[in-house]
Amino acid sequence: MLANRFFRPVLITCLVAFHLVSYSQKLPANWQNLDLSKDSVYGVGTNRAYDELLKGKTSTSVIVAVIDDGTDINHEDLKAHIWKNKNEKMGNSVDDDKNGYIDDINGWNYLGNKIQSYEIDNYEVTRLVRTYQSFFKFPSDTVKYQDEYANYQKALSIYESRKKEYETIDKRLSSSISYFESLQKKLNRDTLSIKDLQENPSTDSLIIITTNRLIGNLQKGTAYTKAIADMKRTMDSNKSHLQYHVNLQYDPRLLVGDDDANINDRNYGNRTIVSEGDHGTHVSGIIGAVRNNDKGIDGIADNVQLMILRVVPNGDERDKDIALAIRYAVDNGARVINMSFGKPLSYKKEFIDDAVQYAISKNVLLVHAAGNEALDLDVEQRFPNPNYKKVKGNAWKNWIDVGASAADGNPGGFSNYGKNYVDLFAPGVKINSTILNNEYAPKNGTSMAAPVVAGVAALIISYYPSITAPQLKELLMKTVYKPTQQVKKPGSPDTMVLYSDLCKSAGIVNVYDALKLADKKYGK
Repeated sequence: MLANRFFRPVLITCLVAFHLVSYSQKLPANWQNLDLSKDSVYGVGTNRAYDELLKGKTSTSVIVAVIDDGTDINHEDLKAHIWKNKNEKMGNSVDDDKNGYIDDINGWNYLGNKIQSYEIDNYEVTRLVRTYQSFFKFPSDTVKYQDEYANYQKALSIYESRKKEYETIDKRLSSSISYFESLQKKLNRDTLSIKDLQENPSTDSLIIITTNRLIGNLQKGTAYTKAIADMKRTMDSNKSHLQYHVNLQYDPRLLVGDDDANINDRNYGNRTIVSEGDHGTHVSGIIGAVRNNDKGIDGIADNVQLMILRVVPNGDERDKDIALAIRYAVDNGARVINMSFGKPLSYKKEFIDDAVQYAISKNVLLVHAAGNEALDLDVEQRFPNPNYKKVKGNAWKNWIDVGASAADGNPGGFSNYGKNYVDLFAPGVKINSTILNNEYAPKNGTSMAAPVVAGVAALIISYYPSITAPQLKELLMKTVYKPTQQVKKPGSPDTMVLYSDLCKSAGIVNVYDALKLADKKYGK
């Protein structure tokens, strides 16, 4: 899930190293492409690599699959780099290449049937509760299906906790807004001042919390009307959690009509790969927005084709869709797959496990965002992941999990980490990129850091196409920037740590040094 809890944009202040650009300063639009030695920011060195290492060299086109919530394929800064299925004819309603997907010109949308699509889905925990609550009616079943029952118990705990949280927020905001409107009417005011709020206190503990927050915003200079409007937007957003994400009666998959537990039931979806959200478009721009065209931003890879696979709704993605998207990407020539999504539990992990093993067998690199909960992934498990019960090969050799870093070299305060789980960090704070309708905007998250690594991988493959996925991962891990200063631990700003405490490589991806080593090892 990317639009809510797990990959929502968050901005938390990080430690500012004295010799680097301040975290609070305005950053260049493409700071992730800048270089530490030349520009004093922890970008990945893309521009320097093009200027000093790649001039006069020939590259080959690389297909990168963006498994996300969709992409605006007509964006001015992306349309030249959108993958086209040469074996499929546009708009003839025929499966020309006989791959099971009709008119899959630029990719595929798994969130719908042949005609309609949906935007909002449940959380995975909601779906698990709905699936299992009637299944475990008899005590004997809890013993017979122990793994499933354990998953159900975890899902039920998370589900009930979230539902209670959303109900409490809804009650607090609804009652608070009604209270403020009544107070305005009582005092005959269009707006309320700090004095009005302090002299007319509520006895309701929930309203008191909101009132104190409102007073704090007013003291910071926020206009009353704006503060109330923001509060109403938050209330509406929270209601959508109750209406869709944790609503056991809401099931958009009825529109699709497939069997969610059957990986072979794949005759669904359509070619509509643009969604209402900006997330996938932003991710695509980081990887492959056209460089040096005087528009918006510069992507990392200049000779790339972006294959768009839409599997992530507003809510949690489904394992079956992810698995089919991975297989589609592999079968249609992708060398790199970007996956900027995740969730705390999984329904059919074996579907994804098998798909990842298939990708490994075809020499495909999988790049995954670590997540935005400031969690230690050595302790907390998140999905998808390459940890298998039945290992058929070392998945970690083809899988890179990415944390997010800021321009000053510190980790994003929101980023998940893991000394033994997360492989490396990459720019993921204040990253400007493409959004819908030819627009651009900055976003924060490991969702932004993963496509930086995917773009770096594609760039290296394009100049050294014989490199294997395990060789490429090893190359990236060996050539990271390794900040020597201590940094604030994500989620614990008073705790100082080294990057070696946060990820395997102890650093931030560095394409300049990676290309130099690639030329030395694979240039011939």
